[in-house]
Order: sequence, then C-alpha cells, then structure tokens
Amino acid sequence: MKILGKVAFLLLLGGIWCQNNRNAKAGGKSTKKSAGNQAGDVAQSPPVVDLTPGSTRGTGSTGSSRETGGTGSSRETGNTGSSGETGSTGSSRGTGGSGGSGGTAETGREGATGARAAGQQTDDMRLHFLKNTQVTCNDGTAAGFYLKEFRGSRRWLLFLEGGWCCHSKETCDSRYQNIPRLMSSSGWPQTKRGTGILSSQAEENPHWHNANIVFIPYCSSDVWSGTGPAPTPPPRPRQGREKERDRNTNTTEYTFMGSLIIREVIKDLIPKGIKQAKVVMLSGTSAGGTGVLLNIERVASQLEQLGAEAQVRGLVDSGWFLESKQQRSPNCPETISCSPEDAIKIGLRLWNGVVPDRCRQLYKRGEEWQCFFGHKLYSTLTSPLFIVQWLFDEEQLRVENIYMGGQSMSEEQWQYIQNLGREIKNSLSDVTAVFAPSCLSHTTITKSNWMSFQVKGTSLPRALQCWDRSLEAVRNNRTPAKGCPFHLVDTCQWPQCNPTCPALVDQATQQELTLLQMLVAMGLDLQKLGLDPEGDADSLASMVSNGG
Repeated sequence: MKILGKVAFLLLLGGIWCQNNRNAKAGGKSTKKSAGNQAGDVAQSPPVVDLTPGSTRGTGSTGSSRETGGTGSSRETGNTGSSGETGSTGSSRGTGGSGGSGGTAETGREGATGARAAGQQTDDMRLHFLKNTQVTCNDGTAAGFYLKEFRGSRRWLLFLEGGWCCHSKETCDSRYQNIPRLMSSSGWPQTKRGTGILSSQAEENPHWHNANIVFIPYCSSDVWSGTGPAPTPPPRPRQGREKERDRNTNTTEYTFMGSLIIREVIKDLIPKGIKQAKVVMLSGTSAGGTGVLLNIERVASQLEQLGAEAQVRGLVDSGWFLESKQQRSPNCPETISCSPEDAIKIGLRLWNGVVPDRCRQLYKRGEEWQCFFGHKLYSTLTSPLFIVQWLFDEEQLRVENIYMGGQSMSEEQWQYIQNLGREIKNSLSDVTAVFAPSCLSHTTITKSNWMSFQVKGTSLPRALQCWDRSLEAVRNNRTPAKGCPFHLVDTCQWPQCNPTCPALVDQATQQELTLLQMLVAMGLDLQKLGLDPEGDADSLASMVSNGG
C-alpha cells in the first residue's frame, strides 16, 4: 500500500508540473500572439495623409487598406512622423515595418482611450466604404467616406471634395489615366488628416474642431449630380455632326453616382448619430462647392424624412462660377477646351444628372445646366447658405485661358480680369452670407492658413461664427447680435488689393511678386494700360485702406 501511495503521489506531482508547463507555453503563445496582433495592427495601419490645402494630390492616389488591396507605400508616409498618434502606429504594411513594440502600440491605444474619454478619438478621419455596394465610383470600386467622430457633439460637418468633371468617353478615359483617384477608390488611404475647417485642432479651426467631421472623396466625376449609368439611346443611323455629338454623349463603361453617394453616406451615418444632430453643414470646395448647391435641398429632405430635427446649412467655397465669355464649339473634344456650360450640357445626359426641383422648373428641357451656376440657382434654395468666393478666382480665369504667373497676358485678358471682379461682386449682391476677398486664388476653407484671410478686418472663421449665431438667434426667435458681420465683400477694385491675399508666385522662378511686377513679367506695358507703377502703388494702398 505504501508503494502504491508513493506512485500515486508522484503521478499527481507530474500531472501538476505538466499542466503548469502547458499553461506557461499557452501564456507565451498568447503573449506572442497578442504582440503579433499589435505589430500586425501597426504593419497594416496605412499612412496618414494630410489634406493639403487647395490640392487634389493630398487626397490620395497612395495609401492602402486591406479592403482596397493597395500596397500602402507612398510618399505621403513622410507626413506621418510628425504626429504622436502615427508615431505609435508606425509605417504602413507596404513598407514592411512594425514601427515599435507591443508596449508602444498599447501606449498608443491608452492615449486614444484617454482622448475618447475626453470626447475626441484621434486627429485622423478613418475610411468607411458604403454599405450599399451598388453605389460606386466611376470604375465600379466601392465609394465611401472618411469620418472623425467627436463623441457627444451634435454638430456634423460633411465635406464634398472638388476636382471638376469628365463628360465623354474620351475625357473620362483621359481622367482615369491621369488622375485615377478621382474615379476609383482602389488607392485610397485608410486614414486622412484634415486641414482648415476639417482640422481637429482648435488653434487652426476654432469653431468646428469639435464637430463630427465627414470627408467624402470625389470619385464620380459628375459635379456630385449623377444618379446612375446614363441610359443608352436607341440605336439608329447617325450622320455628320449629329454622329460626332452623340459620340461625346452616350455609352461609356463608367458609372456616375455622385448624388447617390451623398445619399448613401447619410444613411450610413445614422448609426453614428446623425439623426440626433442639431446642425448639419454640407460643405465643399470647387466642384464640391457646386455639389453643395445641387444637393443641399435633397440632403435636408432626406434628414427630415428620417425624423431628424437638424438645421441643414451649406458652405460653398470657390464653387460660384460664371458662364464663359468665349465662344467655343459645343462638341468640344477635351475638358480643357470646353466652357463650363458646354461640359455640363453634354455631361448631364451622360451622368443622368439631377438639379434641385425648384430651379429645374424655371428652365425648359435641355436647359437644366443653368442650375449649376450659383447666381441662377441661389434664389430657388431654402436652406441657409454661406458663399466663400475669391473675386478673381483662378479657375474661372483658366476657363478663359488666363494663367496668372504664366508666360504672357494680353491687354484684353487683363481687361477681362478687371471685369471679372466686378461681375462676381454683382452676382453676390443678394447673397445673405458671403466672404469675398479681392484676391487671385482658388479654394479657402481647407487651407491650413485660412484664418489669415480677412475682409474688412473680419476673418472667415469669425464670419462663419457670426452667421452661426445669427441663424441660432432667428431659430430661437431672438434678435441677432449687432457688430458680428457675415456679409463681407471687398470694396477695393483691383486683384490683390486686399493686404491679406495669398501671395502671387511666378511659375517659372517660384518667386513671390506683387501684382504690378507680375503684369510686367507677363509682358504688359503698364504705361500703355494707363498704370503708373509709382502712382498705382499709392492708389492701391489707398484702396486697401478705404475698404479692402
């Protein structure tokens, strides 16, 4: 019995030792797996992409995600090192680095948890693809949006990216070859970092940094108006000019769903709390700004149907275009040679484009393109709108083949520039909320230095805050406060007469120039134009002090 007892005792000890050894191994595997997952999170975390002001490059032909199958290595990775957040997540899968130990990743998570507890998650917007996979980019890849939530906030800022359009098989093929990210999501990065009004930093974005921010990339090439593939017209013999026209307007392999993308984004934001929003501001730059004008009533209606009580507002930056003065062939073969109205006339049929109902009723069939122009559309809209527009918009000038800082300029082109400022100013006279500096530039609200531009001593963020307060006062049956302006149009007549204008840069030398220096560099005779360089320096200064 004693021997059997000893044997049983030894077996018991052996079993305990084996179990402990297995637990230790499992614990080691678990720790390794955990660290491996953290390193995997690091390796698969794509680069943060800065939304560079006024640039289409910053929104990403680079970057990666498992969903899009990209490789992730890009020049944008150089921008990631400046952030503590990105420092903890390291480089993208494409670069192959893990960026740090599991402890570092854990520290990053703890930091993110702390920020979450304070109401804000991270500085970055994260990519979400649409749940409705039938609504796509031009090439059939998934459309989507970037979101930075600010927990507890009932203010939402939705931003539509710009990038003009394509209106035929030829122009769309060229666009797809040269700027694929404006037609496909296959290269979109997993995260983005906003600048200007999209920034989460209070110093850069004092009044909207603590909102829920949604960046909607532009990949539909239809000025955000498309509602699906263009219907193929019934086949019949075509000859001559008609054949040439139809070649530019019917079948392509691309889909155009810009307006539907906005609708689906809002649907996907319902679980994130947009139905509880107090304010939803639909904003955009350039073609995205025009997209705001075209879609704001539809967005307001959609939210109302969802039972939301939010006030829907629009912020249109550099999307207030005027019709071209040049006469061109209506069957323009390339986007660059098309006037805006010709491109839209042709494109509307291709995109199956829609315009707001009240504006459409003003024009006969085939004339709906006129609703793409703010000065014709504005009075038909019921949602509050704030228009930001440089009086000498560089894109408007390019439509007329005028390139500031280019090689040459004619006297007629200089005259057109002067007239443009007056015409845009006149077109904005009935706009309630406007910020219009007398400058040569394009886009404002996503520039990191957007706070530095002023009209009559008031910055754009301040004007937006005044507008916000006025709308809230009216909504609550109060009298708006005085001394807080939001109708701000420069009164000086010259381009660049506002001292806060962005600097002009000579394209050949990359040197900053004054307006008069640039006119001389572009071959204009100032005396022949009646401009005395000495005298006009004084008159420019006096115009600035008199209202610039």
